[in-house]
Amino acid sequence: MAQESENEGNNEEQQKVRQAMAKRLRELQIEQQKRSIIRKFIMPDAYERLMNVRVSNYELYSQLVDLIIAMVQSKKLYGKLTEQQLKDVLGKLTSKPETRIEFKHK
Repeated sequence: MAQESENEGNNEEQQKVRQAMAKRLRELQIEQQKRSIIRKFIMPDAYERLMNVRVSNYELYSQLVDLIIAMVQSKKLYGKLTEQQLKDVLGKLTSKPETRIEFKHK
């Protein structure tokens, strides 16, 4: 009886491991598809900068890739994206409004 419950526990663990591996595989496939799309619509120097962003700030990289893909899909991107254009997009994504402190004199 104890052996049966132990086997059931092992089967559940194996199932969870398989599900996690399948999920990770899907994520990697999606990432690979995104990279291949990006490579088609971005200049090599801009791609290199994008990979540097990926290493330093993965969230920003994801936002940037999603934005570039959206631009491609909506046909707002003409030709290949240059490094300067990528810098401009990066600047817009990372810019924060300046905080202003005002002193009111009585």
